[in-house]
Amino acid sequence: MSLTSDPPLTRTSAEPEDYGALKVVPVRHPWRWVAVTVTAVLLAQFVHGLATNSGWEWEVFAEFFTAEVILKAVWVTLQLTFYGTALGFALGIVLAFMRLSASPFLKAVSFAYIWAFRSIPLIVQLLFWFNLAYLYKELEFGIPFGPGFFSFDTMGLVGAMSAAVLGLALHQAAYAAEIVRGGVLSVDSGQLEAAAALGIPRLRQIRRIVLPQAMRSILPNAANEVISLFKGTSIVSVMAIGELFYQVQVIYGRNGRVVPLLMVATAWYILLTTALSILQHYVERHFAKGSTR
Repeated sequence: MSLTSDPPLTRTSAEPEDYGALKVVPVRHPWRWVAVTVTAVLLAQFVHGLATNSGWEWEVFAEFFTAEVILKAVWVTLQLTFYGTALGFALGIVLAFMRLSASPFLKAVSFAYIWAFRSIPLIVQLLFWFNLAYLYKELEFGIPFGPGFFSFDTMGLVGAMSAAVLGLALHQAAYAAEIVRGGVLSVDSGQLEAAAALGIPRLRQIRRIVLPQAMRSILPNAANEVISLFKGTSIVSVMAIGELFYQVQVIYGRNGRVVPLLMVATAWYILLTTALSILQHYVERHFAKGSTR
């Protein structure tokens, strides 16, 4: 019996000799170009309408965009946003950790607060605080159901601006609490167990381990809430506070130039929202160090 070896494999004519000679044809996306073309045409029409339609009255827009009354209104809007955000998130952090605590009482109080302030419309809350003096002529401090030691007149205690800040902050706290709670829950519990095993104090665990990691989840939602609150300050116009939207309404109520004055408010909202978005980007990038490659 003779041993025979298999014949050597030969390259068929169908297989190319040099892969470098192959012609690479990119994938074509005809519908993508159709979508780009349609979008570009619609955008060009919109810009052309802005430039040629006399109804926009851009000369009136330019007159009032940097007017002193508008700049003061923008400053009031920024104040409302700052105070509402600072106080709201400060209270929201407390409420979040109350819900995460082991105490059933603290959990119940936090849950009830969040449920109540998320259920009641913001405009109702604002009007309630604005009309607090109608319900309570004065606030008295002393022994419960007993004699009082001193009291405050609510008529001078809660003004329009104070009522607006109070309403915005208490409303914001309910949403901030859930944002912070979700961010804390996103941190692996094993890290806290390891920190506890090393004897690290609870407060330091939260400050140095939990919050730096939770900020990655908290920041995007928190930034959305701040931007939403900034635009939502227009609702305090029902209380005759001189914020941006209220002042715009007052001006076009006098001169009848509704569209250009609304564009003034729109341009300021877009400008400041863009600034907040840029700030959000850099803050997120700061807290994302070490988490991305």
